[in-house]
Amino acid sequence: MVSELFNGVKTYVPKTRKELMEYVFQHKSILIAVNGEKIYHATDITRSIINRNVGYPDGMGAVWALQKRGHSDVDRIPGCELWLDIIAEYENKKTFYLVGGKDEVIEKTISKLKSDYPNISILGYRNGYLNEDEERLAVIDDISQKKPDVVFVAMGSPKQELLMEEMYQKHPAVYQGLGGSFDVYTGNVQRAPKWWIDNKLEGVYRTMMEPRKRIMRDIRLIPYFIKLIFNKL
Repeated sequence: MVSELFNGVKTYVPKTRKELMEYVFQHKSILIAVNGEKIYHATDITRSIINRNVGYPDGMGAVWALQKRGHSDVDRIPGCELWLDIIAEYENKKTFYLVGGKDEVIEKTISKLKSDYPNISILGYRNGYLNEDEERLAVIDDISQKKPDVVFVAMGSPKQELLMEEMYQKHPAVYQGLGGSFDVYTGNVQRAPKWWIDNKLEGVYRTMMEPRKRIMRDIRLIPYFIKLIFNKL
């Protein structure tokens, strides 16, 4: 699978979600969502984390950058959908482990997964509040012993990526960082309506709904889009 570099950030160009899934299972990779913010505001640490793993176009900023490089057929792959695509595709073939969210969120997530995917094999799960080293080491040890095929970690970046790399050292598998996807899946957080998603305007909708939280973030990305227009990335 080909990739492109933007501001030193390696972003893969999957033709389809299925191709991306097959690639990461073949290579036992860590999936990391890439968007315009992660590209433009990359630090040495975040850039190296993404480049060691498989960064995929989760945000439209990344998609537009890839399209400017000639990948006209590339499409956005939202992480909050991709993890469910993985489960749907491999429900009968792979085993899973989940880390993240509050107790009530992870419990609700597990219950809903078992209802939506009756054949799913979940080897373990726990909340995302690993406040002590011993808690972090305990979940890493549990994963290394149970050896799941797929591990989903929903804790926010870069915390979840650093943890996944630590887990990977003990047990190579497919890992995906999910941010707040458990909250979306269980209905605690609502995504944009379908029309906004279908028309590639989910980010605009989210800014409209949370202007105080997102407006400054969007303003800081204006130079990114200017560079994108003039092929300066």
